[in-house]
Amino acid sequence: MPRPVGDDGQRYMPGLDGLRAIAVLAVIAFHLNAPWAPGGLLGVGMFFTLSGYLITDLLLSSYARTGRLPLRDFWARRARRLLPALLVMLTLVSAWITVAHRAALPGLRGAVLSAVGFVGNWWLIVQNVSYFDRFAPPTPLGHLWSLAVEEQFYLVWPWVLLGALWLARRRHRRGQVYPGLAVAAFGLTAASAVWMALLYQPGFDNTRAYDGTDTRAFGFLVGAALALVWPSQRLNGPVAAGKRWALDAAGATGLAVIVALIVGTDEYSPALYRGGLVALSVATAVVVAVAAHPASRVGRALGSGPLRWLGVRSYGIYLWHLPVIVLTGAAIDTGRMDLPRAGLQIGASIGLAALSWRYVEQPIRHGALGRLWRRRPRLAIIRGWAWTVPTAAVAVLSTSCVGLADAPSPTSGAESASTSTGITITAPKTPPTTNVPSRRPTANARRPSAVPVTTSCATVTHVGDSTSDGLVDPNYLPNPADRIDAQYRRVGATTEHIEITGGTSILETAEPGEVNTYQVASGLLGRGVRGCWVLALGTNDTADVFVGSALDRVGRIDKMMTLLGGQPVLWVNVKTRVGAGPYAEANMQAWNAAVLQACARYPSMRIYDWASAVQDNWFISDGIHYTSYGYAQRARHIADALVHAFPALGAPHPGCLVS
Repeated sequence: MPRPVGDDGQRYMPGLDGLRAIAVLAVIAFHLNAPWAPGGLLGVGMFFTLSGYLITDLLLSSYARTGRLPLRDFWARRARRLLPALLVMLTLVSAWITVAHRAALPGLRGAVLSAVGFVGNWWLIVQNVSYFDRFAPPTPLGHLWSLAVEEQFYLVWPWVLLGALWLARRRHRRGQVYPGLAVAAFGLTAASAVWMALLYQPGFDNTRAYDGTDTRAFGFLVGAALALVWPSQRLNGPVAAGKRWALDAAGATGLAVIVALIVGTDEYSPALYRGGLVALSVATAVVVAVAAHPASRVGRALGSGPLRWLGVRSYGIYLWHLPVIVLTGAAIDTGRMDLPRAGLQIGASIGLAALSWRYVEQPIRHGALGRLWRRRPRLAIIRGWAWTVPTAAVAVLSTSCVGLADAPSPTSGAESASTSTGITITAPKTPPTTNVPSRRPTANARRPSAVPVTTSCATVTHVGDSTSDGLVDPNYLPNPADRIDAQYRRVGATTEHIEITGGTSILETAEPGEVNTYQVASGLLGRGVRGCWVLALGTNDTADVFVGSALDRVGRIDKMMTLLGGQPVLWVNVKTRVGAGPYAEANMQAWNAAVLQACARYPSMRIYDWASAVQDNWFISDGIHYTSYGYAQRARHIADALVHAFPALGAPHPGCLVS
């Protein structure tokens, strides 16, 4: 992670601290849903390139002085720099969650242990926990995946560099540049970038491509290649006016590219995975090269007092910002930034980082633990108020241990169950128990609708994505009479087939290799299922089209309708309260318009206008899913709409839209 330089003989470059400040502020803006920084997560990529340069430059500086790489000393310094602040943050956040935010307990133990072991990125990948989870609340420790990637680089890269320097020892004197090794580093950069592009799949969750050590190595390698040909120790003295202007122009251009990427892209942009992150790394390397030169005016501007102060503390700011944002009631992907709250959250994050720097990071870097150990015999005579701090520390640590011991494991994987009526239910990957409100449906919510009261659909097949999860989940609807299968029986259905899978769409799935909705429906038809179909689809399809899927909205609707071959279909349209991104309400309206246009082409199709019926207070905080009361209303409304679309007596509803 970012760190102030100037130790171990390495020249201090204040401009790089300013660049760190820009990077960490971009990440904070991203997590606060700042509309002007949709690509703020690219600040992490800037950190990677900075680390690649500084660590390689530090190792080369040691090699130039001593002819060897003191790896054990290097790793000890890294541990002193990274671990104390991390452990303090993890302890305090775990205690905070245990006492005041128990909804975040599931998965806490795994997140903490993987963070301490610096394998957090792979833990997220193996557990199918997405950094870009579309619906789940953000986790307070989800950002530590990047710290794991950095630490893995610190462990592996020195060995690679040592081997490369040993091979190049006869061709280079110590202290020279290493263009051949830089070319090799660029070769590895290309391999990593190509691997990311190959793993990326539009419309799927791309946590594997984004979080993988192998797929993010290019960020570090670009910085390392720069250090091999642009070592800080060789950058000194004034330069000619023309060269100085060229340096500053290059630095300004690099900064402009970084800003353009942060402002003009987001986590769903396919271009990021197909060269955009590499462009960010190269632009960052250009700015690093310029800021590292003492003659650069760009470096002096970046090294100004406020930026330098933030940059020095950027590691602590990064550690603290997401726990503060999440645990103080952050809005979940609404596309709106609450400015007063954001200001308080930023202030709290910076304040905690400043305390960490003053009382944890700096003292330990300068030997506080050793001095404390040598003075341990005197600790026995401490009396009175002097025990306040250690007593509080023990209390916080004990509380965090209780929380970690009590933390349940997150549910993962699809779970299947069958009711006594033969309904097949695919439960969500992560049951959203933490979003269940205390309010329950009233008796009026379950009262049958007015005439007509029954449907001609004796067999009903309900196919849905995660917006149907709560229709069958006892955590949301503990009364079985409120659930969708009971509601279909209420209106006259005798057989119900319910297929609900979170994260799926007509073409894509939650994870590559799983079965999509089209395949689910094909399988049901293959087993002889016939009757009326309720398609509660479109939310994920809309998002998948937004992020670059190969099939557009019209193609998806036609694909499903052609498959069902003239059987009665009630398509439930969609609505969200999300302001920006793939799940923005504007995108949902485009989907609803496409469904309405398709209805004119398919006589057997009707549309339930859920978008007009749903009320804002039925949504949970993600703006996509619903409260218990909302799901009870959704189940009742869909069943009633089926009656009006295809009544037992009389002809089907004359128009496309059923209100």
